[in-house]
Amino acid sequence: MRLSFKIEGGDFTQAGQASSEVKKVLKQLGIDAKTIKNIVIALYEAEVNIVAHAYRGTIDVEIDDKKITIRLTDEGPGIPDIEMAMKEGFSTASKKVREMGFGAGMGLPNIKKNTDLMDIKSTVGVGTELIMVNYF
Repeated sequence: MRLSFKIEGGDFTQAGQASSEVKKVLKQLGIDAKTIKNIVIALYEAEVNIVAHAYRGTIDVEIDDKKITIRLTDEGPGIPDIEMAMKEGFSTASKKVREMGFGAGMGLPNIKKNTDLMDIKSTVGVGTELIMVNYF
């Protein structure tokens, strides 16, 4: 099964819609609740990262009988130092984003904590690609 979502940067009213939709599908497929929770946490964090930091992005989801693979790609400023961005509490979020309650610097660490596999690549001035895999 494949799902695809378009994300607009800065549109916090839509943030979380993809993760909610994926949650519904996983429940319908009978995936266990703890696995769903981990997937939804990771996807929500990644989705909010696109909204908070990028101009736009896409989320492509592939579900088979053994795993879910989620590929997020965005067009944006990119991440200059991925190692630093992986540290809890490190954030490049704008003041406006922080005032809305986002940008605490827990996004990438929470994604890593809630996925079985995580791969991130970023090019400054171009954008970021994040691949997350969770096994059932």
